[in-house]
Amino acid sequence: MSLKPKTNRRNFLKTTGMGIMGFPLILNGFSGVAPSDKIRVAHIGTGNMGGSHIRWFSAFPDAETVALCDVDELRLANARKLLVANNSSANPELYSDFRRIIERKDIDVITCATPDHWHALVAIMAFESGKDVYGEKPLSFTAKEGKVMLQSLKKHDRIFQLGTQIHAGDNYHRVAEIIQSGALGKIHTVRLWKTGGTSGLGFPPNETPPATLDWDMWLGPAPYAEYTPVKCHGTYRSFFDYSGGVFADFWCHIADIMYMSLHPKGLSSIDARGDIPNDGIADTPKWIDVDFKFKDLDVYWTTTPPDVPGADKMGIGAHFEGEKGTLTCDYDKRIISIGGETTHDLSEVAQSIPRSPGHQRNFLDAVKSRIQPESNLEYAREMTLPMHLALISFRLKRKLQWDSHKEEFINDPAANFLLSREYRSPWSLPVY
Repeated sequence: MSLKPKTNRRNFLKTTGMGIMGFPLILNGFSGVAPSDKIRVAHIGTGNMGGSHIRWFSAFPDAETVALCDVDELRLANARKLLVANNSSANPELYSDFRRIIERKDIDVITCATPDHWHALVAIMAFESGKDVYGEKPLSFTAKEGKVMLQSLKKHDRIFQLGTQIHAGDNYHRVAEIIQSGALGKIHTVRLWKTGGTSGLGFPPNETPPATLDWDMWLGPAPYAEYTPVKCHGTYRSFFDYSGGVFADFWCHIADIMYMSLHPKGLSSIDARGDIPNDGIADTPKWIDVDFKFKDLDVYWTTTPPDVPGADKMGIGAHFEGEKGTLTCDYDKRIISIGGETTHDLSEVAQSIPRSPGHQRNFLDAVKSRIQPESNLEYAREMTLPMHLALISFRLKRKLQWDSHKEEFINDPAANFLLSREYRSPWSLPVY
């Protein structure tokens, strides 16, 4: 992959006005945008989340969807119908191989909603070709991929936004403000949880892939496997060859609020426990509990809610324990307890964090201003890394010691081996 970054097609993308504290101005009034000034977008992966990408970006007058790509002909045809239903003038080019999109010099942005094992390579190739990326979570399939993604982004001066849409909501911003204000005192413990896990999916036989599906391309850099439907659309996250289960799927959504609020540093140990299903071929966690030790902070992940007020009514949540009080939250609610009194907000804590103009709008504004968005790659990589390390501890069934400066396990070749994965030929992860 020696694709060179292109220069930006339009100077106007670099001259957007900036708001207070360096954040892009909220740009909602783009009616009458000239065709030459539109951000040209291509969507790679057009399943459930890919369909959301199509709806989101087709709603912006300053963005134009010019290409769609999927290895499944049926999904690709449905994606075109969806786009045209949202924008009757759309006339996208259709592709089964994303490399044809990467080669095009007239595309500014790609969105990636492929299975997890493709996330890094699609983004890196897009960076190398001079394209900015809106990528779905989790950020990468392995820890090493995330590191290479960041190296590539910096080398090619690209923009990236991770698809953690909840990050843009007011509740997460308000939780971060309250915690950073010191009203709860120093936070010493955080409890994160997400109920549910992988089901076994039974023992279905292998099948011949449908004629409409390029199974070899779907597998891409993953190890070769015979086709069975449960390894493909919808349930691929149940297999370690392609993902890390419910834990990998949801970690970033709720760990995000911990990182927004505390920016934890100095991770030193990871201790995961759990089981895989015993009623099928799936091999990602049926349940997983993890203890993380950061500098001056203990973090616990559990599959069942912790024994704290309100948690039993939250299928996913975060609980912050401070010297003066606690805060429990999910995506849109928060419960604050200080001195025996419970409330949902603290009026004395002023708004100190600029609010998002919307997750996708934040990305498009960043494409124009060339200033990284809120869920940028450097932030997302740091926030995602503990998830990868926890799954390694889960698979090795033991506690692991981590050197956060060197980003490697201490005296543990087996654990370090699992930080990366050799790609299936002809795919390769670039070296920077």
